Amino acid sequence: MTGLVLSGLSCRHGRRVVIDGIDLALQPGEFVGLIGPNGAGKTTLLRAAQGLLPFAGQSSLAALPPRERARAAAFMPQGREIAWPVSVEALVSLGRIAHPDAAAEVDRLATDRAIAALGLDRLRHRSATTLSGGEQARALLARALAQETPLLIADEPISGLDPAAQIEVMQMFRQLASQGRTVLASLHDLGLAARHCTRLVLLHRSRIAADGPPRAVLTTRNLADCFGVAAHVEEAPQGLIVQLLGRAARDT
Repeated sequence: MTGLVLSGLSCRHGRRVVIDGIDLALQPGEFVGLIGPNGAGKTTLLRAAQGLLPFAGQSSLAALPPRERARAAAFMPQGREIAWPVSVEALVSLGRIAHPDAAAEVDRLATDRAIAALGLDRLRHRSATTLSGGEQARALLARALAQETPLLIADEPISGLDPAAQIEVMQMFRQLASQGRTVLASLHDLGLAARHCTRLVLLHRSRIAADGPPRAVLTTRNLADCFGVAAHVEEAPQGLIVQLLGRAARDT
């Protein structure tokens, strides 16, 4: 399986419709940023697409048997609690559980690559429970990376990271996409999403409000209508710049 295809994906929490009739197709080589205000359904969409929540409709990923699903997609959830005092190296190596038939050397090299990619070499022998919140986030992302799947799904992967680490993670995602993998990440930093994602999907009121290149999605109208903010958006040599100016004026 390559990419991800969702058709008519809907999910309820009790009587409340959280996502409603989502049609979405992600292709290899895309870094797709899932954006939208709080409560728009981003986390629910990511989890339902993997079959982690009951849903109506179809998901090409959720339709796979569990073992195939683990080899098709890695997931970094929003919750980042690490319960056991294992070393960072051992934590990252858990990503290799999806490949029980792999040789030990293959597993070791995949673990080493993931640790290096997230800059965790000096922490590899530290207990993961002693790390800062940002360091734990990088370790959990490395675990997902070590899984070496064609699809990587991450729920707010740069939340809690310092600015330099946020940029490095976004650059890494863009590089993974350039290598032919598919990356889907929910994001709140619109500036970083604008400059690093190849495509943005904007959720609003349980549905897709806009889908396309960052410049087509991050319009002043969309930012006002969906986020309730006034913004200045312009092209710059380093990419699209989104500057939030304040609350959007309400129509009277």
